[in-house]
Formats: sequence, structure tokens, C-alpha cells
Amino acid sequence: MAKSPAWTRSEGKNPKGGLNAKGRASAKAQCMNLKPPAPKPKTSKDAARRKSFCARMEGMKKVNTSAKTAKDPNSRINKSLRAWNC
Repeated sequence: MAKSPAWTRSEGKNPKGGLNAKGRASAKAQCMNLKPPAPKPKTSKDAARRKSFCARMEGMKKVNTSAKTAKDPNSRINKSLRAWNC
């Protein structure tokens, strides 16, 4: 039986939030084009990507999380927001 892709399992996830290189590679194999976080953007394009990500994730956090999860520093959404310096 085939395993699920690495990006859906813990081995493809970065403990600090988001996906690690192995997770991004397995997502790319499924026709997803994911880039690493841009916490300190060097170009205006990366700055716009970071701004867009932060706005999108803050909205998702308000809608899709419980009050307990929203305050939990170890939740995946809060870890990814920290990784992007949101």
C-alpha cells in the first residue's frame, strides 16, 4: 500500500511551522508549486507574497480556529504566522 505524500505527514512538516524541503518536494510532485517562507523579503515580489500570506492566514485564523487554538502557540497556524514574521 502506498504511503500518503510527505506534505500530509509529520516528516514533511517543519516543527517551526509550514513545510520543510521534503514536504515542498512531495507537494511539487502533485502539481503544487510551493516556495519557502519569505520572513525577510529581499525583493518587492517576495514582500508582496509575504503581505498576501499574512493577510490570508490572519483571516483563516479568525474564521477557522476556536478561541483555544487561536491562542495556542503550538498550533500549526500560529507557527506558520511566526515563521513568516506576521
